[in-house]
Amino acid sequence: MSTNKVDEEADGLEIDPIWTTSRTARQIFALGQVEKKDITRLLALAASSISLLTLPQTDNPEENLPQGDERSEQFVLEVSEYFERLDAIQIAIRSSLAHIRHSRIAPSAINAPPPNFVPPSLGVGMPSADDDGSTPRKNRGLQEERIERDAWKGILDALRRLKEEQEQQDSLMDTE
Repeated sequence: MSTNKVDEEADGLEIDPIWTTSRTARQIFALGQVEKKDITRLLALAASSISLLTLPQTDNPEENLPQGDERSEQFVLEVSEYFERLDAIQIAIRSSLAHIRHSRIAPSAINAPPPNFVPPSLGVGMPSADDDGSTPRKNRGLQEERIERDAWKGILDALRRLKEEQEQQDSLMDTE
């Protein structure tokens, strides 16, 4: 996929400036566009082609599929576009990956983790025995942080609803 094509596709979109900093970044952005647009269209073409292969008696009335020879012609058009799109996808992926492979990334850009580094887990684990809640937790991943945040938001929401119900009951008792 050429840089001009990436620029043309991105004209209608608001692009994060990080994707325009280098040719490699533009190539990675182009790969994302292939995933978002081309593969979605490819799957839609496959689905409609399969629908055209079914017997006309099994069509749903709301699908508005053609009948007779028109159905065969439509199938040929859909399959032709499918294979053209598939070819464009593989060319875009191959050219982008070839460029990324040939762009030399400085070894200093890749930092090795410190010795004895244990990456944080991605799931939820049991709290450790020495975790009393007063010390900052170590080796917590983003998922754990989000779950805890969402749990506290849920608790806060439940307490607010409980308070509102109590206030409503109190106001009903006062008016009686």
